[in-house]
Amino acid sequence: MKTICLYFEIHQIVHLKRYRFFDIGTDHYYYDDYENERTIIDIAERSYMPALTTIGDMIKENGKFFKVAFSLSGVGMEQLELYAPQVIEKLQELNKTGCVEFLAEPYAHGLSALKDPACFAADVKMQCQKMEEYFGQKPTVLRNSSLIYSDDIGQQVAQLGFKGMLTEGARHVLGWKSPHYVYNCALAPKLKLLLRDIALSDDISLRFNDSSWEGYPLFADQYIDRIAAFPDGEQVVNIFMELSALGIAQPLSSNILNFIHALPHFAKNKNITFSTPSEICKNFTSVGELDVPDTLSWVDEERDVSSWLGNPMQREAFEKLYSVAERVRICKEPRIIQDWNYLQASNNFRFMTTKPSSIGIDRGIYSSPFDAFTNYMNILGDFINRVNALYPSDIDDEQLNSLLTTIKNEDEEIAMRDKEIARLKAKVEKTEAAVEKLRAKYEGKTTKTKPSKGMAAKSATKEAANKADKIKA
Repeated sequence: MKTICLYFEIHQIVHLKRYRFFDIGTDHYYYDDYENERTIIDIAERSYMPALTTIGDMIKENGKFFKVAFSLSGVGMEQLELYAPQVIEKLQELNKTGCVEFLAEPYAHGLSALKDPACFAADVKMQCQKMEEYFGQKPTVLRNSSLIYSDDIGQQVAQLGFKGMLTEGARHVLGWKSPHYVYNCALAPKLKLLLRDIALSDDISLRFNDSSWEGYPLFADQYIDRIAAFPDGEQVVNIFMELSALGIAQPLSSNILNFIHALPHFAKNKNITFSTPSEICKNFTSVGELDVPDTLSWVDEERDVSSWLGNPMQREAFEKLYSVAERVRICKEPRIIQDWNYLQASNNFRFMTTKPSSIGIDRGIYSSPFDAFTNYMNILGDFINRVNALYPSDIDDEQLNSLLTTIKNEDEEIAMRDKEIARLKAKVEKTEAAVEKLRAKYEGKTTKTKPSKGMAAKSATKEAANKADKIKA
């Protein structure tokens, strides 16, 4: 039986303000609050809320048959908390249905997996904590920023305890293989890989409203028929896209939400189900390992990381940012940590790309890639000065490693204590349940043996009569 895994990404960049060289050392606030508020409110009204409402209707109409997955970056959630809390409330409402899965991803939606395993691990754990806090779910499947993946990254993810990971079904990786199977990481066989069907996903997210496209107009019944026509062995169809595709990339006037709404109806008719990523990892076995020695992503024709690290400007900014990664991990100052998260976001590096792209890049305040690079490096210069003021660059490696070891030991101790607290809490709850059971049993026996008022009165009357007879005698 074929199953569809439908996944949506929710992420919003924190827009940087115009920051000049002479601001370094005098201005430590880097963000355009007006633009952040404007863009978040706009996308919430035009995309997120209508799309999530439609998904809610699909769940109401189809019950447990329809299922969907989301991943939310931590920085994106922070923006939603500030300017569009109704989106988070809607997601929490959907979560209560039991038909929604929330995935793990780097909190900053950054590229830490390419540079710093410790930073990547901390980034992912931070986002997972936020998912548990808001939705009560502990993610077991990870989706890296822009589906970035390699064998080495897969090994990192497996070491973090995840059961599965989402990535791109790129032709240069798959070759003759189909993306409609479950594979596993070459370096960590227990980590299952779910591969995006590029054509089916992009037909919705990129081409749906393109009247020049040969597949236009696209109807839900035709779309499901294509899935049903796959060979019997190809049972897992992964359709991944940004949620903003519904309403922004493809305007609501194109009837994109009507198309999405109709998918479960036609899927039922073809005996095609819907599954979450964790369900697929649990219910499907891997057909073999997938060798990905070079990093891939879901961006551009090359499906690699050249959109972020393809030119010397991008690589210089990237290297300079992560040159202070170890010092930031030591830091406990909230403002430093927040700025670090915002500056890591991959969008900052995408603005610097000089690559031609079939998808237009909105550079915001920047007139060119060079302008984006200059502005970012000015901000980064001030940020690094602040980090070095707390932890000077002349601290030798031995001292720094000592501090990092201390922090690691403290984190491990906290984790052990948390486990012990959880164990003791479970024990207390078990004991309380046993006490309640015994109490209920005792009270039941007491009630059973206690004489009624009528019987007591009858017994008292009989006893008085006996006493009277004795007196007469």
